[in-house]
Parts: sequence; structure tokens; C-alpha cells
Amino acid sequence: MSPGKQASQREAAAPMAAGARLEVMRRRVRLSRLAVWTVIAAGPIALCVAAASTPTTVAAAPSAKPTAVGTAAAVADPGGYAQLFVSAWLRSSANDEASVQARLVQSMAPDVELPEAATDAQSAPQSVTTVHSVQRVGGAWAVTVAAQYANGAVRYYTVPVAADRVGSSFTVTGAPSVVAGPARAEVPKSSYAVSVPEGDLSSAVGQFLAAYLTRAGEVDRYLAPGVKLTAVSPAPYTAVTIKQVVAIEEAAAAEQVPADGTQVRVLARAEARDATGRWPLAYELTLKARSGRWEVAALLSGSARDGGAR
Repeated sequence: MSPGKQASQREAAAPMAAGARLEVMRRRVRLSRLAVWTVIAAGPIALCVAAASTPTTVAAAPSAKPTAVGTAAAVADPGGYAQLFVSAWLRSSANDEASVQARLVQSMAPDVELPEAATDAQSAPQSVTTVHSVQRVGGAWAVTVAAQYANGAVRYYTVPVAADRVGSSFTVTGAPSVVAGPARAEVPKSSYAVSVPEGDLSSAVGQFLAAYLTRAGEVDRYLAPGVKLTAVSPAPYTAVTIKQVVAIEEAAAAEQVPADGTQVRVLARAEARDATGRWPLAYELTLKARSGRWEVAALLSGSARDGGAR
């Protein structure tokens, strides 16, 4: 057969093959439709079986772009940094720039001049303490510290400090400024307005504090069921005397111990003694009545405004 005839036959066979494939696809579609209608006619159970046995192609949904979550780093308060700077600055001198304190100041605040104290000036402060910090815009802070001297004088300094974005590095940007100390805040009227006379409640408070502060007996015997408190160890005092007990609830002033479950909140002012002297203390306690006696249900450590242990 000539090459021309072979080419003609191939060109004629191509559309025939394409038509045959199209016809096969049409038959599959018609059979699929017939199968579906047959299953529907057969009932829901057959439909479920057909669905389970028919391969299904599921197109994967396009993955959503990850959402960037911005977490603001907690910027560290530079109060300690400013405290260290003021302590070194007050102990440094322009007459001795090679001293340890002077070099520390220069490393923390390159642009701050060193002080030049007179020969008869008061000694360096005994302590320097951060009072408060205020954050400003652009990573700037203003930190106020208090310097206390041996003669009892207190001087307040405000220091400008710059912090980086994550609060991992600081620089003192200017010389300290001497400022007035903070004003005394107004204290709200105390809610402890009920005077508690000598009796079962004040006695229970005194016995508990004696066990708590002097180890005069076991603390557990004065506690309500389920309450856990550990005595101060080692015992800081040798004796404790109750000076006054005031309460919030009127039930605390009753002559007799009230019904079980009655709860009162009291503020006990005490005087503790040791070899070095006497110390006024104050404790806020919650007591609960049970079986004709008062038991300590809670000790609000550190919340009393009228005193503190030394």
C-alpha cells in the first residue's frame, strides 16, 4: 500500500476512534443514571449501600492561609535597673572616674555626668529602693527611686530610662532629677467597727497567735476542720499579748458562742516580745463557731493595715 493511502486511512480512523470513546462515555453516564434511579426505587437502605460501594472522589479544600497572631511581648519594668544606677551614681565621683562605681555609671548611662561631692558631704545612702515606674511612649520610662541616708533623710530621684522593644536591654538617657516624695493616700474607713470584749473569741485569738508565733502549744488545736496553717518557724517571739480585737459582724461581740457555722471576721492588734524588744503586730482572721467554741478558719496574711511582723 502506498504511503499516501496509509496516511488517508490513519486520518479517517482518528475521528472514528474518538467517536467510539465518546459513545462509551455516554453509555457509562446512562448506566450510572439508571443505577441511581434503580437504587432510589429500591428504598433508602439500598441507597446507603450504593453510596458506600461507589468510589467517591473528594476534592481537597484549599488550605486557608495561616493567620498571623501578634503577641505583644510583656516589656520588663526597668525599676531595678534605675535603682542600681542611682545607687552607683550617688556613690561615684567625677574625681575618681576609674572607680568601680563610676565605671558602672558610665556603662549604664554613657551621656550622664558623674557627681562631684564635697569632702565633708554626707556619706552614701544606706539603701536605694524603687518607688514606682511609669511607662511612656516609644519605649521610654520614668522611674522614681528613694535613697535613704543614715541620718533618716530620704531623697527621691526620677530617672529617664529607654528600653528596647522586648524589654531585654535598658539605657539611662539623662541625669536623675530630684523630686518630691509621693503624697500620703487617703485610707478608707475601716470596716472593723464592732468592739469585741474579753471572752471566748478574744481568748481563742490570743491562744492561736501564741501558738503561731511562740510555739506555745500546737496550732492545729485552734483550727477549724479542714484548715491547714503552719506556725512560724523558728518561733520569732517569746510572748504575745492581745491588745484589742475588733470585728465586722455583730455576732463577734455576743457573750455566748453562737450557733455552729456562724462566721466572723476580726482584726486583732497584738504586742509581741523577744530579746530585742516589743513589736506591735496586727492580724486579720476569720473564725467559725463549732460545738460551743471559736476556731480559726482563715488567716489573711499580709492584708492587715495596722502593723506587720519584724
